[in-house]
Amino acid sequence: MGLVLLSIASVQLGAGFAKQLFTDVEPDGVVWLRLVTSAAVLLAWARPVLRGRSRADWLVVLRYGACLAVMNWAIYQSFSRIPIGVAVTIEFIGPLALAAAGFRRARHLGWVGLAALGVLLLGFERTHLDPLGVAYAVLAGAAWAGYILSSAATGRRWAGIDGLAVASGVAVLLLSPLLLTVEVGDLLDARVLAIGAAVGLLSSVVPYSAEIAALRTLPAATFGVLMSLEPAAAALAGLLLVGEDLAPVQWAAIGCVVLATVGATRATRARVLPDVI
Repeated sequence: MGLVLLSIASVQLGAGFAKQLFTDVEPDGVVWLRLVTSAAVLLAWARPVLRGRSRADWLVVLRYGACLAVMNWAIYQSFSRIPIGVAVTIEFIGPLALAAAGFRRARHLGWVGLAALGVLLLGFERTHLDPLGVAYAVLAGAAWAGYILSSAATGRRWAGIDGLAVASGVAVLLLSPLLLTVEVGDLLDARVLAIGAAVGLLSSVVPYSAEIAALRTLPAATFGVLMSLEPAAAALAGLLLVGEDLAPVQWAAIGCVVLATVGATRATRARVLPDVI
């Protein structure tokens, strides 16, 4: 259990530090730094064998990398417009909807209704939510659902973390054109590079390693329940690191989504795959 909590804390600390960089570098540059750091570490760690791979192998991992790229890019765009806790709460609807697709009893749909109530409550806050920020969070959630499906398919064709390592490299390549919109001088600043590298380690390498170790001994259902704490952890990270104070109704909304995710996980008893958000 401690490893899962470490994973959650690491991911959200990474998100908080990333948002701190938005005053120095555009979100496009920050997400690229995050992905290039994690890709470099994962590729060095996995040292995947690329020769002899079939066309199907490459199609699967390319789709995986595309989902990874969109998921990270969209959530950072959302972070730049709305509070981290709100963005992650909305994003969580993607995996929750994927779990709901596996429901076999009508009564389990109540968890979907609870999540929907949580999202609606986010609209009853004391400050206006940027519609574009909300839209980016929804896009990130959809990409997260695609990432989960692609992760399962990649795992069947690529051993260990080879698939994730290659997909991370694909994501870096796909997002590299975004560097044309970033001031190169800002990106090469020593402080920016150091924090960007830390974000990559905190948001990808540390949590992935912790989750892999946790899943060796922890039941998948328990893992899923613990991961449902992500929205609340994101809100705390936003509060502590960037001063994003949420209204009581927003905390209630986050609570609804957390409870809905717990219920959905217990209802499906499906394996919840590690995330890299």
